[in-house]
Amino acid sequence: MRKAGNMKLKLARVEKGLSQQELAYLVDASRQTIGLIESDKYNPSLNLCIRIAQELGKTLDQLFWKEEQSNEHGI
Repeated sequence: MRKAGNMKLKLARVEKGLSQQELAYLVDASRQTIGLIESDKYNPSLNLCIRIAQELGKTLDQLFWKEEQSNEHGI
């Protein structure tokens, strides 16, 4: 099964009208780093997560918390 990536981050960025490059500039990162985070190929530092959340007006949970899928018994 293919990973969806970090769609929460991408959606929040698009809602703010920012390109990957613009967000990268605002949080002092590279465009490539933002792209890798969005595609779930890079785990950013806590400091970078905080800067991204602040720029997008979201909480860390809203952007980075991954819901775990329950098994067939709902556990």
